[in-house]
Amino acid sequence: MKVWPIFKKELLLYFTSPVAYVVFTIFLLIVGYFFYSIFAFFSMASMQAAMNPAFARDLNVTDGVMRPLFSNVSVILLLLMPIVTMRLFAEERKSGTIELLLTYPVRDGAVLIGKYLAAFALYGVMLAATLLYPAIVLYFARLEWGPLLTGYLGLVLLGGTFLAVGLLSSSLTENQIVAAISTFGVLLILWVINWSADYAGGLTGKILSHLSIIEHFESFSRGVLDTRDVIYYVNFMILALFLTLRSLEARRWNG
Repeated sequence: MKVWPIFKKELLLYFTSPVAYVVFTIFLLIVGYFFYSIFAFFSMASMQAAMNPAFARDLNVTDGVMRPLFSNVSVILLLLMPIVTMRLFAEERKSGTIELLLTYPVRDGAVLIGKYLAAFALYGVMLAATLLYPAIVLYFARLEWGPLLTGYLGLVLLGGTFLAVGLLSSSLTENQIVAAISTFGVLLILWVINWSADYAGGLTGKILSHLSIIEHFESFSRGVLDTRDVIYYVNFMILALFLTLRSLEARRWNG
C-alpha cells in the first residue's frame, strides 16, 4: 500500500498551516501551567511535611505530581484532538479533491492509514515535548518508572482513540467545524457515560462503566497495566478506523 506518500503529504500540510503551531502552543501552555501549579502545590506540601514526619510518609512525587498531570493532559486532549483531525477528510470533501484522491491507484486503506499516522505523528511530537516535565521532577526527586511509563502508554492509547474517532467524523462531513464539534460531542459522551453507571446498577451499569473512555485510563495513571484496558482502546481504534474505511468506500461507489 502507498501509505508513505499520503503520510508525508498530510504531515507537510500540518506544518505549512497554522494548525500544528496553534495546537502545539495551546497544548504546551496549558500543560505547562498545570505542571507548574501541581508541582508548586506539591513542593509546598513537602515543606510542611518536613515538620511532620508522619505526614511525609504519605507523600509520593509520582502520585502527587505526575498522576494529576496525566489526568489533566487527558482533559486537554479531549478539547484539542478534534482540531487536529477536523480537516483530514472534511477539507478534501469540500474542495472536491477527495474524489480525485480516491480515483488514484491507491487503496482506500492506504489513504486512511496515511492520514491517521500523520495525525498520530503530530500527537507523538506533542507528547514528546511533555517529557520535559518528568525530567524536571527527576532533577529534584526520585520518580517511579512503572507508573510513569504506564501513564504515557495510557496517553498514547487515549490519544490514538481520540484521533480515530476524529477521523471518522471528518469522513462524514465536508464542514471542518461540524467535524470538530461532532468529534468532541462523541468523545464527551463516552467520557461522562460512566456517571450514570452507579444509578443504573446491575448489568446496565457495568456496560456503561465499560464503555467509558476515561474509566480505562485511570488504571494507566495509577501505574497498573491491565490488558483489558489495552484491548479496549485497541478495539475502539480498530472499530473507528473500520467505519471510516466503510465511509470512504461508500463515497467511492457513490461517485
